[in-house]
Amino acid sequence: MENNVLMQFKDLGAILVLALAAAGSACGTGAAGMAAIGAWKKNFAQSKAASFMLVVFVAAPLTQTVYGMIVMRQLMEFVNKGQFLWGIGAFSGLAIGLSAFWQGKCAACACDAMGETEKGFGYYLVILGMAETVALLVMAFTLMLLGIFKGA
Repeated sequence: MENNVLMQFKDLGAILVLALAAAGSACGTGAAGMAAIGAWKKNFAQSKAASFMLVVFVAAPLTQTVYGMIVMRQLMEFVNKGQFLWGIGAFSGLAIGLSAFWQGKCAACACDAMGETEKGFGYYLVILGMAETVALLVMAFTLMLLGIFKGA
């Protein structure tokens, strides 16, 4: 590949980690948001109070975008030195994004259950925290790997 063409894609890995993490956050938040709206509709139809606490479930997948941004920032340091690390950006972004997506699916189930029973908020948060942990571990291990590359 010509150097000129290669330089057009120099920041691809950094962009991918943020884009894939944000895409997962968007999908997860969308799934949870639709479930919250459905739960509220059921509550309103039954003349019951609708719990605003469902917003916590809907917002949970958004943090993975922040994790993608943190990794992107570190990858940009390598890009500025001429090291592109596309694979690290792509695969860490994919893992963080999948964490957000599945966390959103779990949050959708939590919205449905909480909307119907008005019970179990803490239990549901524990499950969302487990899905969140995957993204945190990916971010931590990616930053650790980048630290090793920085020292090499």
